[in-house]
Amino acid sequence: MTAAAYCACAPRPSQPERCSGNHNRTWRITWLFLEHDGGRRKPRLPLSNGALATAAGEDGHADGVAGAPGSAPAEEAALRALPRPRQRPLRRLLGHLLLIFLAEVTYETAQNFLIEGHYEDAIPAALQSLKFSISIYGSSAVELVPPYLILAETSLGLGHLSQGEEYLSQAQWIVLKNTHCSYHVQSKLYRNLGLLHAAKGNLDESLYHLANDVYFACCAFGTTRNVAVSGGYFHMANVFSHQNKMDIVDSLYCEVVDLWYDHFSHFVEIQYQKLITPTEIDLLSVEDKTEVDVLDDKEQAEASQMLNSILDFRNASLRPQLEKEAKVLHALAMFHFLVHDLAKADEFVMRFLQTAQSLPKREPNELLYRLVKLIKSKEEQAK
Repeated sequence: MTAAAYCACAPRPSQPERCSGNHNRTWRITWLFLEHDGGRRKPRLPLSNGALATAAGEDGHADGVAGAPGSAPAEEAALRALPRPRQRPLRRLLGHLLLIFLAEVTYETAQNFLIEGHYEDAIPAALQSLKFSISIYGSSAVELVPPYLILAETSLGLGHLSQGEEYLSQAQWIVLKNTHCSYHVQSKLYRNLGLLHAAKGNLDESLYHLANDVYFACCAFGTTRNVAVSGGYFHMANVFSHQNKMDIVDSLYCEVVDLWYDHFSHFVEIQYQKLITPTEIDLLSVEDKTEVDVLDDKEQAEASQMLNSILDFRNASLRPQLEKEAKVLHALAMFHFLVHDLAKADEFVMRFLQTAQSLPKREPNELLYRLVKLIKSKEEQAK
């Protein structure tokens, strides 16, 4: 038996230990081998969690995988005892579940590469995700839209506008055919269409699509105050900047900062309440020193890009607006605290205090006080 195909994060046959990658939760079902038997290749899966996972060829042969982690002779014997007609539906189901898993893994891999700006690395993973999705759902299912959008984003990032436009056309055609497509997916589609037309110089067309992005993001989350809306506002501001409509740019940037500021404030308040609540009073509290990420990788990348760009805009403005600049600095201080970068959080707190000293009205900032207390608490714990 030779290892003919495997997931990138799955252990080799000579290393049957738990994978330490991002997908270790499902390492067992990614250990896929292809055995040549009479000219036919039969994909096989190991036993895992007491359930036999074997996918064989059409000949109905259902041998277990020798030496596979979690295999059990009793379970292998139980499957062999089944009549062959009863084995085939199980194999088809397991093969289907494997394809779903591989589609998800390759999509997540492509998305991670995209977030990190490794566009060329994202393309093969996105293409594989698209291939698996077509095998599972068909060529016109809404499940194909996310891989198409990843491919479009990577193409735009590489400056391949015609290729990006082709992928977006495919995604838009699928969305128009499927009326049950989610609002969230439609929001992402229109955002990418807006970015495409902005790159091509079609600014009015870009604003139209970005406005649709904002609309569908509001529909997806049922509110205009979710940070998912901030991306549409941010890119609209950039388009208006090219049209030299700076008053609109300023207004949209303020909206973006307010959304992230409120989002971060919510998590800071939660952590502060945990800090000041005595353990003996909080009977339901469980001591857990593990740091939990309240922002996923995509949110971190988006927040950092938007807020730092807006801060640069404020610093370069010919008419300094210290109050608005101070709010961006405060938002960035909370952001770096939430992503566990305490040195950066301290730096932005100091910059906020220096800017606040120049404000005509200096009111006590309770949220900043709580943030500073949390930072000091985390620094003491790290010692």
